[in-house]
Amino acid sequence: MRVNGLPRAHSYALASLRNGVRLGCKSPFVARYASSTALQPICRSRNGDGQLTLVRVGQRRWQSGAAAAVLEQATVDPNALAQETIIENLDPVERGRLARVRNIGIAAHIDSGKTTATERVLFYTGRINSIHEVRGKDAVGAKMDSMDLEREKGITIQSAATFCDWIKKEDGKDEQYHINLIDTPGHIDFTIEVERALRVLDGAVMILCAVSGVQSQTITVDRQMRRYNIPRISFVNKMDRMGANPWKAVEQINHKLRIPAAAIQVPIGREDGFLGVVDLIRMKAIYNEGPKGEIIVEKDEIPADLVDLANEKRAKLIETLADVDDEMAEIFLDERQPTNDQIKAAIRRATISLKFTPVIMGSALADKSVQPMLDAVCDYLPNPSEVENLALDKRRKEAPVKLVSYNSLPFVGLAFKLEESNFGQLTYVRVYQGTLRKGMNVFNARTDKKVKIPKIVRMHSDEMEEVQEIGAGEICAVFGVDCASGDTFTDGTLGYTMTSMFVPEPVISLSIHPKNTKDTPNFSKAMSRFQREDPTFRVHVDPESQETIISGMGELHLDIYVERMRREYKVECETGQPQVAYRETITEHVKFDHTLKKQTGGAGDFARVVGFMEPNETLTENKFEQQISGGTISEKFLFACEKGFMASCQKGPLLGHKVLGTSMVVNDGATHMTDSSEMAFKNATQQAFRKAFMAAKPQVLEPLMKTTITAPNEFQGNIVGLLNKRNAVIHDTEIGPEDFTLYADCSLNSMFGFSTQLRAATQGKGEFSMEFSHYNPAPPQLQRELVAKYEKAQKERNK
Repeated sequence: MRVNGLPRAHSYALASLRNGVRLGCKSPFVARYASSTALQPICRSRNGDGQLTLVRVGQRRWQSGAAAAVLEQATVDPNALAQETIIENLDPVERGRLARVRNIGIAAHIDSGKTTATERVLFYTGRINSIHEVRGKDAVGAKMDSMDLEREKGITIQSAATFCDWIKKEDGKDEQYHINLIDTPGHIDFTIEVERALRVLDGAVMILCAVSGVQSQTITVDRQMRRYNIPRISFVNKMDRMGANPWKAVEQINHKLRIPAAAIQVPIGREDGFLGVVDLIRMKAIYNEGPKGEIIVEKDEIPADLVDLANEKRAKLIETLADVDDEMAEIFLDERQPTNDQIKAAIRRATISLKFTPVIMGSALADKSVQPMLDAVCDYLPNPSEVENLALDKRRKEAPVKLVSYNSLPFVGLAFKLEESNFGQLTYVRVYQGTLRKGMNVFNARTDKKVKIPKIVRMHSDEMEEVQEIGAGEICAVFGVDCASGDTFTDGTLGYTMTSMFVPEPVISLSIHPKNTKDTPNFSKAMSRFQREDPTFRVHVDPESQETIISGMGELHLDIYVERMRREYKVECETGQPQVAYRETITEHVKFDHTLKKQTGGAGDFARVVGFMEPNETLTENKFEQQISGGTISEKFLFACEKGFMASCQKGPLLGHKVLGTSMVVNDGATHMTDSSEMAFKNATQQAFRKAFMAAKPQVLEPLMKTTITAPNEFQGNIVGLLNKRNAVIHDTEIGPEDFTLYADCSLNSMFGFSTQLRAATQGKGEFSMEFSHYNPAPPQLQRELVAKYEKAQKERNK
């Protein structure tokens, strides 16, 4: 499509800069567009310096053709468009802004100090005036744990977003960096919070405990970072703890996480004697002074006992960089000594290309060495223009296209998290391309609906600061936009959609119902809201038991939602194990001859059915057959007999569950001229079915689940032991270099609580999935228990 004689993309690019801006862009793209006939409606002129000025006739709006050219290249051939080309063609003002933006997440194993570190970051950047601890002993709690439940339990449940400005000294000058920060939960039950944060971030700080090193959830977080190609720096926290050993953590990153890592700092003292760090690049000692460690003191003099270690670790850093970076390899092979700037540039290149992670050390709780971590975020993690982001173009059969972080291009953003607030639904949005302005109309790529943006805010945990517009590469939140998590928004000119985040399948279920029926409306509201906010929280009604079943990532996950329902919606709930969908069948051939005779004055009921019942060859379906000869029962009555049989199969006589694998054959019977009716034959068949069923040695069938378990090889014995306790049948085991996968059939009844035991047996590293396989006879002891329980319930009901 063409606008004013220009292709739409060019028109957009050319119409977006303010009046009278002169552009000195020497890009080959611009030269090509300046000579193009596509620009005939535009006046072209060059000044004495050869700068190209484009003026739209009548509107006098000026703009470089570079943005249009880059957008076209990103659409037509994204693979040929290098990220360097995008950065080269950035407007100088825009380049300066983006170079100072960092979108980072803090992720780690449970209790590694993520929220404590975030609290220090906010304090040192001036976002908060005082530091509060995570468990809220002073009745305040950490800023990023805004929920009462988080403060009580001392864990992060929901990821919280904030932003801050960090002043970093560069070559004697103060440079201000804008950091968008998301603090994520560590518990595996809230893994979706980490998934959606990493989906939209450009880099991450992976925190490790100096004592424990790489733990089970660290491995999970590492897998999530790899899924979204997130560069990371590693921060070894808790250097003041007894038994702290940062070198063990560095070694485990190399071997367990399989990413080359080297320390860029050496600790000065350990445990109680931890005082600060030595910067291995500049070879300076860094100490924290002041009541909260807010004063950074740098000394050229390294403690004498650390000089040899610092030199050794600096050589190790250069050697590791030489393995992953070509420029550093050349310097290393020439046996030259790299300059500080060359080392920093190599670390940045290797980190952004996901080949390396620099390791820094400190203690957030002791207020030591957090500021050097912020410097490392600015030095080594990418800015939004350096990260490759792809979308799919729906107008071209979902061909991949590259997103370009220019403010002047058409808007593209991703809604990655929803929250209910006092003002309605709050939607967190990452802007990838273009500018989002207050009052702007945007299109939801999934629904094709147009919505207006009434209010844009920057989030600071649970506080908000209203802004008028947000540029490319930034994170914000908007109100009053009806959408789902993972929806793409555009300005309507581009048919782009972005891929959503990975959503793991739920592993545990509970039946739930409100204690008081008057709470049902609030119960429904809560369920609807929690499902919208959290894609791993699922709700469905079981068609057989009519129970409401909630499913989630673990027992803590579901407990938190039950507790939130009580606090936020004043709904007391009762939970229990979901009912297992058992089945009933018969095991013997039994004949029946049943007559229904009722006389109540006037027309009565009469029906006689004769035949036999027997088990089917397979446990899949039920069959009704008629073998009447001589027309003793008419066709319409036989149809009523079949209806009676099918109705009986819906609720068996043994447990009240469905009947499977049963055949009924009617081969004789009798009718009465006035008393026989369809209802009489239906009832007679049901009564005959019940009698014959109980005489044919009935049996309870239980559902068997096809179970797949994956875990590291060292836990194989533990898992086989767990399955043997559950009488599972193991079919196959595949053993890989590190992990093994086990395939088994287990009864659903015995799998309740399995996820918790699997985590305990595998240090949280095991995963399992289940799907229905087939029905099998239940063990005799379980059959007796189930029948006795059903009979007792029937007696209670008939009292």
